[in-house]
Amino acid sequence: MLKVNNIDVFYGNIHALKEVSLEVNEGEIVTLIGANGAGKSTLLKTLSGLLKPKKGEVLYQTQQIGGKPAQAIVKVGISHVPEGRRVFSTMSVEENLELGAYLRTDREEIKKDIANVYGLFPILGERRKQPSGTLSGGEQQMLAMGRALMAKPKLLLLDEPSMGLAPLIVKQIFEIIKMVNEKGTTVLLVEQNANMALSIANRAYVIETGKIVLSGTAKELQESEQVKAAYLGGL
Repeated sequence: MLKVNNIDVFYGNIHALKEVSLEVNEGEIVTLIGANGAGKSTLLKTLSGLLKPKKGEVLYQTQQIGGKPAQAIVKVGISHVPEGRRVFSTMSVEENLELGAYLRTDREEIKKDIANVYGLFPILGERRKQPSGTLSGGEQQMLAMGRALMAKPKLLLLDEPSMGLAPLIVKQIFEIIKMVNEKGTTVLLVEQNANMALSIANRAYVIETGKIVLSGTAKELQESEQVKAAYLGGL
């Protein structure tokens, strides 16, 4: 579904991604793990059109999308849930969800999909008229995911969904990621909580200082001594 071939990405003079290659097959959950500043968020921003690769290609269903504007990438079926959630804090929960569907014109289907999001995240249904800035961190994460799902993505890019959340909420968020995947959405998950990410993923990549240094099935990486020492607390 997604194939990244040898991309280089720069922030000014900083070489943030160095010849990164990876692929995501339809129906998978693929996770990218790595320390802070390793290039994980940079990769997702490049895939969603917020950054342009200097070199290499990004193929989505064989179509070259590297460097295309973000709205064109949403249109082909890729949605990005950014790090830090980025909800529109003065707008209500429901208005945030409606914004997620801004490229769509099928009004009745949009209503149905909002109802589906409330089915997935019942707490959002209870808070539908509330300004989203008044929600807890976990509720804002649910809203950010719900908003991304309103674009009807085939591929969902999730950036650090567990960041700053209580363990119980993290467990809930990961169960919902699995549910979204089982309903047919492919997921590329960037996550510092390597234990949780590997527990739900099919395959995984490890990124260090802008380079992919390891890849394999999630089980292989869970059992790798290198990964255990660096990311799994030596477990």
